[in-house]
Amino acid sequence: MDRKISSLALLTLCMCVGAPEGDKPDGAQALQRTAQHDYRLETVAEGLERPWSVATLPGGDVLITEKPGRLRIVRNGSLLADPVQGVPEVYAEGQGGLFDVLPHPDFTANRLLYLSFSRPLPDGASTTAVIRARFEDDALTGIEQIFEAESRGRGHYGARMAFDPDGYLFVTVGDRQAPSTGDLEAHPAQDLSNHHGTVNRLHDDGSIPEDNPFVGREGVPPSIWSYGHRNEQGLAIAADGTVWITEHGPQGGDELNLVRPGSNYGWPVVGRGVNYGEGTPIHETIGREGMDGPTHFWVPSIATSGLMVYDGDQFPEWRGDIFAGGLAGEVVARLEMDGDGVVVEEPVLYGMGRVRDVRQGLDGYIYVAIEDRDGAPTAVYRMVPATGE
Repeated sequence: MDRKISSLALLTLCMCVGAPEGDKPDGAQALQRTAQHDYRLETVAEGLERPWSVATLPGGDVLITEKPGRLRIVRNGSLLADPVQGVPEVYAEGQGGLFDVLPHPDFTANRLLYLSFSRPLPDGASTTAVIRARFEDDALTGIEQIFEAESRGRGHYGARMAFDPDGYLFVTVGDRQAPSTGDLEAHPAQDLSNHHGTVNRLHDDGSIPEDNPFVGREGVPPSIWSYGHRNEQGLAIAADGTVWITEHGPQGGDELNLVRPGSNYGWPVVGRGVNYGEGTPIHETIGREGMDGPTHFWVPSIATSGLMVYDGDQFPEWRGDIFAGGLAGEVVARLEMDGDGVVVEEPVLYGMGRVRDVRQGLDGYIYVAIEDRDGAPTAVYRMVPATGE
């Protein structure tokens, strides 16, 4: 049986068995049961406005970005009233705002933080950008912009970041909602002269690694690592350096992709989604030679956002598993891997709201940011093992 089809069937089974009507989690402290680990949800911070990303720091602080443009600190279990000073101006319209927060791998020594955001442009447009700065005395200093995407559009900023084990910084840029009509092969995500629909690889200071796949190719931004993506709002790198992304399909066809240098992932030429509303086809086919297919896909979509490869000690049976958040699906899905393939999918958290981020903390717990679409205050939780129950 096709592994991707098999795992899709297993998801359907899990959703029917694991999440019966009327048996959704009822909030923090409720005991949650899964196939391998029972856990409880602890509240990290409440009263947040559209939290987008979570990071834990040595010493115990938790940093949370709020999409309107604030970086918040949780210290000793309390959300500090004042946001971090020095955050750059963001284009906080529509899908735009402040996105990822990421500590440098050697944060203890250099105190460097990275922020991705929608940067306003002089003509009223915006693009995906990344800054780095020192985090000292609850403020950002020495701010440097190290990346600005050559892309424009209404949304689909991408903007996830991750470091690999060798210290390279990966940054996603979405297709900026460029229309998927007409000549699909002329779509900006298939045009290597810009950053639309790309994964990018940088040194930690924003300079370009010489072994990037398109270095020296005329007219191609040398930061590009892969292309042909739609809107990559999940990015995680395993301990062995394997790069994973989840990206939004349109109506149907969300994907988990193993990212390889120089590869084309086909958007919008290939895929499994359809146009919103009318449900008419977008793609020419579901696959084509020279375009990489997904490791796993979701039909219907869960609206993927937030991705993590677990390697901590708190949940030993989950080591090596991938955890994918879903906005519309209001789910954290655990993907059990066999090599590069998904063999089991289990919803380990569901019904709490739109899952914007899933992160492993330095403490080995799993942090989940919930974003409420209607703007009501929401929370960040962490999953803590339930022992002896």
